Amino acid sequence: MALIVQKFGGTSVADIDKIKNVAQKAIREKKAGNKVVVVLSAMAGETDRLIALAHKAADSPDPREYDSLISTGEQVTVTLLSIVLNSMGHPARSFLGFQVKILTDKAYKKARIVSIDTEEIKKELKKGRIVVVAGFQGVDDDNNITTLGRGGSDTSAVALAAALKADQCDIYTDVDGVYTTDPNVCDKARRLDKISYDEMLEMAMTGAKVLQPRSVEMAKKYNVPVYVKSTFSEEGGTLVTKEDKDMEKEVVSGITYDRDQAKITVVHVPDKPGIAAALFTPLSEQNISVDMIIQNASLEGHTDLTFTVSKKDLKDAQKIVNSAAKKIGAKKVEVDDDVAKISIIGVGMASHSGVAATMFKTLADEGINIMMISTSEIKISCVIQRKYTELAVTVLHNAFGLEKKK
Repeated sequence: MALIVQKFGGTSVADIDKIKNVAQKAIREKKAGNKVVVVLSAMAGETDRLIALAHKAADSPDPREYDSLISTGEQVTVTLLSIVLNSMGHPARSFLGFQVKILTDKAYKKARIVSIDTEEIKKELKKGRIVVVAGFQGVDDDNNITTLGRGGSDTSAVALAAALKADQCDIYTDVDGVYTTDPNVCDKARRLDKISYDEMLEMAMTGAKVLQPRSVEMAKKYNVPVYVKSTFSEEGGTLVTKEDKDMEKEVVSGITYDRDQAKITVVHVPDKPGIAAALFTPLSEQNISVDMIIQNASLEGHTDLTFTVSKKDLKDAQKIVNSAAKKIGAKKVEVDDDVAKISIIGVGMASHSGVAATMFKTLADEGINIMMISTSEIKISCVIQRKYTELAVTVLHNAFGLEKKK
């Protein structure tokens, strides 16, 4: 008897008919002799609706109340699925984050899981029930409801799989796996049968929407096999797992893009110790993640410092940086939100030369200017003008031979 964790996203539970379809998938695993834990997101569009309500109520909603509000979407779906399963003769019990209990830190909107108490879940599984758990939410040690950030249900599912020592974690979504790039942008995109944790993590962090980055980090840390599958098709699927020799043969496995980027430049910054800390510490204190950072060569004791943040954090980041810039004596702060990040990813890049040259030449041949560059062993990212996003993805996909296999 295996223990399977199934996670279903918003489009998979968008209405009662789709929830009944989810129920059938859980029942199929149960009939196969497995223990089943199901993790659900809110119905498609529901979290956005709740966020909009919060911002109609106040320009800057209180973070505690904000999390309490936007976590309610998952309560609806888990109870509905449990009602459906029970009505079909398959005993089920739903749990919210605080009932499990999924303990988190106090970082509202972006809370991180500290621990999970699995005792209640194990009791219900022993009784032969299907356990249905609300994704995306947890509780801090003061019993305040917290949320894990957008896409946080993926993290909930993998964390539960790790805590329960599940045999596998199936992530069901509206696509049938992980592709070499977005099929909506490049019609030659190819579905991957498997991908390494490291590659998937880089893809998730650079724009691929299939899995939340933190869920991949957790899967790698606890060696949880993750299958990305379609809720609406029995075809396909991608296994996210440990790196193997076959993966190393592919120099580049995927191309990602992220239009949710903004570039901030602090101009004419004094070039002396402590300046970077003065800029980035207040951003960190507000849980604003900084991605790419470039500092120009010092000229007469001054330099320019450029970095990127998510567009959703731009308004808050601008306020913080403007305040910090005045304190350190910078000349001005410039913002450009008409940019995108393009990335190529592959574990094979670590042992092959000329990959960066191919990327840069391919973009140059199309007249696409590179504003910023960031590299790791298995990734190269470039910031470009937003209008060239689709063109860049397509030409790079062709340049690295990622098209569908014949």
